[in-house]
Amino acid sequence: MATRLKSRDDAWLARPPSRLALPLLIVAALISAGLVLYAAGDWALGAGFGAAVLVIAALLSWFRHLYPPAAADSEAIPDWTVARAAADASNMAIAVTDRTGRLVCASDLFGEWFAGYPTPPALITDATATEKLADAARKAWKDGEAAVRGMAHGALRLDVEICRTGRAEDYLLWRFTPVRQPSALDDVHRLLTGEAGRQLGEAGVMAVLIGGEGRIRAANGAFLLRAVGRIDANANGRDFASHMRVDDKGRLFLAREQTGGLPLRLLQVPLRRATQTGGGRGSGQDGPMLLLLIDEPGGGGGTSALSYIETLLSLLPFGLAMADRDGRVLFLNNAFGRAVGLKPGDKPSYPGDLVVREDQAAVADAVRRFAVGPQMSGDIAVRMRGQPDDPTALSLAGVRGLGEAAVLLSLKDNSEESKLKRQVAQATKMQAIGQLAGGVAHDFNNILTAIIGHCDLMLMRHTPGDSDYDDIQQVKSNSNRAAGLTRQLLAFSRQQTLRPQILQLPDIVADVSNLLKRLLGESVKLEVSHGRNLGAVRADPGQLEQVIVNLAVNARDAMPQGGTLNIQTYAVPAARVREMRHQILPAGDYTALRVSDTGLGISPDVLAKIFEPFFTTKELGKGTGLGLSTVYGIVKQSGGYIFAESDPGQGASFVIYLPVYQGADVDQAAKPQAPVRRSETWGTGTVLLVEDEDMVRAVAERALVRQGYKVLTASDGEQGLEVLAGEERIDLLISDVVMPNMDGPSMVARARQMYPDLPVLFMSGYAEEQLRKSIDIAHVAFLPKPFSVSQLAEAARDALALGPGVE
Repeated sequence: MATRLKSRDDAWLARPPSRLALPLLIVAALISAGLVLYAAGDWALGAGFGAAVLVIAALLSWFRHLYPPAAADSEAIPDWTVARAAADASNMAIAVTDRTGRLVCASDLFGEWFAGYPTPPALITDATATEKLADAARKAWKDGEAAVRGMAHGALRLDVEICRTGRAEDYLLWRFTPVRQPSALDDVHRLLTGEAGRQLGEAGVMAVLIGGEGRIRAANGAFLLRAVGRIDANANGRDFASHMRVDDKGRLFLAREQTGGLPLRLLQVPLRRATQTGGGRGSGQDGPMLLLLIDEPGGGGGTSALSYIETLLSLLPFGLAMADRDGRVLFLNNAFGRAVGLKPGDKPSYPGDLVVREDQAAVADAVRRFAVGPQMSGDIAVRMRGQPDDPTALSLAGVRGLGEAAVLLSLKDNSEESKLKRQVAQATKMQAIGQLAGGVAHDFNNILTAIIGHCDLMLMRHTPGDSDYDDIQQVKSNSNRAAGLTRQLLAFSRQQTLRPQILQLPDIVADVSNLLKRLLGESVKLEVSHGRNLGAVRADPGQLEQVIVNLAVNARDAMPQGGTLNIQTYAVPAARVREMRHQILPAGDYTALRVSDTGLGISPDVLAKIFEPFFTTKELGKGTGLGLSTVYGIVKQSGGYIFAESDPGQGASFVIYLPVYQGADVDQAAKPQAPVRRSETWGTGTVLLVEDEDMVRAVAERALVRQGYKVLTASDGEQGLEVLAGEERIDLLISDVVMPNMDGPSMVARARQMYPDLPVLFMSGYAEEQLRKSIDIAHVAFLPKPFSVSQLAEAARDALALGPGVE
């Protein structure tokens, strides 16, 4: 029951009037009457004046009683309402008594602990405790403070603190504080979270303290590691039941371990607080409880040997299953399900349901054979329904003494291994195709050089309007288209000539954005976003633009009804690469370029072939199949990596990772060099032309002769050295790179020993970068095939400018 504030409304009674007031008043009246009598000599006047003084004093006293004046600060009456409210808000048990021993204020908690609001020190029936409180009160009036420790009051033990207070120090403040007693709960909590809890975990015992409401209050590390996943996790306040599960056989498991855990034995230890009496709250099955969880041993607690074996098999990383004598599947672990491509929770009726139709009879016969007779084991090669092209070894072994189980089936989960093998095979295949494409492009470039050169020579003899002029132009135009195809093949085989620069990917995307908008059309929306703190990369800007254009065009074709093309650039630090755990992408800092579309997507069987040259899903005549292969070659030649991601019907994404350039000149902007334009290509001097292809040698000789040069020819390096050793003065050596008997670099190396200042011009269908890595010769020029007559003349002119001729 709520209590009321114990204070006095009639404040003036709290300060009784002085006992000397009336005598002093009478004396004052007599003295006044005597003075008047002495001065006037009239007894009646003196007596009347004295009576008047008494009446006035009585009226003033009565008026003060009716209307007491505002007390001075030293005489203010305390407002106990504020003190009581403050005590209740702080949930404190306090009481205040005055010098007369009256209770003038008390808090609600004081009334709960001491029924009827008794006045201290008479709070309890124990005479000894009352005497201690009385002695403490006397000491507080004398010294200012006192205390009584450990006063017993029912189930409570209280510390009582008494202090003298008030402006005039005419009150005592009694403060009661409960003494918290150690309980079994505290001991268990310390045990679980301390060294004892760790030792229990090492012994395989999981210990949990739960409250009467079923929530966890403390747990040792072993329980946290297995039930939550982290030994430093905080599970306090969580529902204990949410961490457990019970199977259809009534066995108890940890919910986090799903089907791979061992059954547990549960031991319950009810706890009761030391301050509670028997049968009170918190005792028995409804109160706090210590739970001990121990892995159930095989064959104990109602667990059959077969169930225990199943539990053990579920923990192994190998695909294992058990079947009975009739071939029905009794059990399979997660690794077996992954190896055969089952969804979680699915279980086939028979092992034959997992293989292709042609292998079902062989599997059924093998299971029956191993289920009867002597125990033996063996392997058979089968093809799983999910992977009909990859034969898999299925191991079978007859088992006895495990109840219904008669055959143990083993299947290795090699999905990751198979994936890695496919990736390695694909990389090897792409490398082989690249080498083949490079060789084809080199030979094709020789043919195109002859065709384009002869076209140029014929065009020199015809003028626009001639009957053959247009036909020759058409042949040259088609030859140039063929030259473009060879450049794409070289790009795929990573053998094209690159001009790498230090650049930022957002700049390249910005340069090509206007072109992309025209290529995409109005039905495709272009969205571009760039990340922050992007590292610089080293690549050929023109080739990177080609990469973006090729990917954008493919994305446009995959969105016939329109859609969105998104181009993103973002930084990929080494830590994130390690988190990705990619099997091909090595750890390092990268700047990534992602090109995504909202188109039709790419099916898995097509996704594995998209980077192969001449592979296309477009209609005949609408694609060469070299767009993505060119992208692949450019990215790989730039030291990067490209990956395709797609789900059918959900669009596709191509992600390019280019390594961040770490050179000392990373902050230096690339300065493109303006080409030197010289309109005059006429020259003089003697040129030695070394080329093994007759058609290329013939057209190059005619082109150089028309430009004013004297030309000596040779078909290989050995013949070239013989010509150099002759009496003719050679001003310029033009040579192919790859030739029979002696190649161009070997010939030039021996020629430079005789003529160190001899100008050299190499011409080849291979990439300049690739050749310069294998050719350690300084001051040589390079002319890629195929070339036109004018390009050959310009290259010869520029090469002659490198140095003087030889005698």
